[in-house]
Amino acid sequence: MNNLTTQLSTTELSTTTSGEIPPGYLNIMGYIDESEVNGPGCRAVVWVQGCRKGCSGCFNPDSWSFDINQLISIEELANKILNNPQNTGVTFSGGEPFLQASALAELAKILKFRHLNVMSFSGFTLRELESKNAPVGAKELLSQLDVLIDGPFIEALAIHSPNSLVSSSNQRVRVFNKDLKNQLNWASDHQEIHILKDGSHIFTGYWGQLGLGRNYS
Repeated sequence: MNNLTTQLSTTELSTTTSGEIPPGYLNIMGYIDESEVNGPGCRAVVWVQGCRKGCSGCFNPDSWSFDINQLISIEELANKILNNPQNTGVTFSGGEPFLQASALAELAKILKFRHLNVMSFSGFTLRELESKNAPVGAKELLSQLDVLIDGPFIEALAIHSPNSLVSSSNQRVRVFNKDLKNQLNWASDHQEIHILKDGSHIFTGYWGQLGLGRNYS
């Protein structure tokens, strides 16, 4: 991840190693402006930094650390997403989105006011997210979601299918917005490659993978 330079405002970018996130900010691992393999339709994707699950076979192990990676304000990120008229929604991945639930809920409110739909992955189950032991802000983020894919990735239950929306058979697709029930047509093994202005690249879509690198050819 250290080799990736994303197109975030330099005033919003932090290279500190403290795990403390200022109010009104998100600590993210990566962002792409336009994707068709991370949820219904064309959408932005935000990978948050930090996860405690440590799933065997995880495709984004660089997202586990809680050190500050890229700090960006909620307002700045909302503007980036809304500035692309092609986007009909946003997907939160990670890392574990629900460990930054309060900030993501605020971001989701801004986007939904502008009629974008909101989807999130989570290593927690829906039951855990609705329990009294749920992460701070979980209820608020759940209330903003149109689609949730919940449950940890279990390598022994991995699904390799062009028709599957989930990565392992224990995971569930929860559709809270009935208008999206007929738009569940992406697949977990499709991939995209995004080349950034600095020559670095991101490939994504395979089981929610965020691949990072440089000098793509």
